[in-house]
Amino acid sequence: MAKYVSLERPREGVALVTMTNPAINNHCSWIAVEQLAATLKEAREAGARVAVLASGVPGHWFEHAWLQDLADVIEGKPATAESIAWFNVLNEIGKTSLVTIAAISGDCSGGGAELGWACDLRIAEEQALFGQPEVQIALTTGIGGTCRLARLIGRTAAAEMVMLGRPMTARRIFELGGVNEVVTAGKSRDVALEWASTLADRPPRALAALKRILIANDDLNLTDALAKEQEIFQSVANTPEAIATMRGIQARFNAGETIRQVYGMPRR
Repeated sequence: MAKYVSLERPREGVALVTMTNPAINNHCSWIAVEQLAATLKEAREAGARVAVLASGVPGHWFEHAWLQDLADVIEGKPATAESIAWFNVLNEIGKTSLVTIAAISGDCSGGGAELGWACDLRIAEEQALFGQPEVQIALTTGIGGTCRLARLIGRTAAAEMVMLGRPMTARRIFELGGVNEVVTAGKSRDVALEWASTLADRPPRALAALKRILIANDDLNLTDALAKEQEIFQSVANTPEAIATMRGIQARFNAGETIRQVYGMPRR
């Protein structure tokens, strides 16, 4: 069986997961998505706390579902793998013990873009285009290309994107709040790995708890989300690690360091 997804471990706690299928320009075949889910699980179970999702195909990140597989599934014919693979990979991306960063080095669309929207963070190269073209295929989005996207960039912009089916630039998606940073061509992987290294050094219990709070905020009304946030805060604050870290930070302030020296400066 062909191998489309590779796993590298640049440093402790960080996994680099790369999908490479140049024959179909990284359109998401069911078998590639199955391998992506299995590789993320392997990385997480081996101790990775941050995973960078990257592409090995120039000009393309993860493109939309391979239509051959999609049509075969709808017609009841065998595809390259089972459809559950899509939900398995979303489940892995949603694990609170793993922070995911999409290193978007080229165009992404459809189901591929939906995997990107599901990641915790997104670094996009300036030449990348983002698209939800399903309406042009006589389909709708199916795994977050409308619902999750609308939460990221707002209903009005999401409606434009999914109803017209035309792509948006990385810069516009950034301005709408859909990506964290736009970088020059060829830099998304390096920047994503830099962020991953920083995240891997953060206290793991606190990092996982913050992801739980973010997920609760997506799923709950504000009152219930705030209650869940306080519940999670108390579960983390009442640990030896948190208490020791608080006292260590306060000692630095007592010694005269400023908040900028202690916590660092923004990237821009």
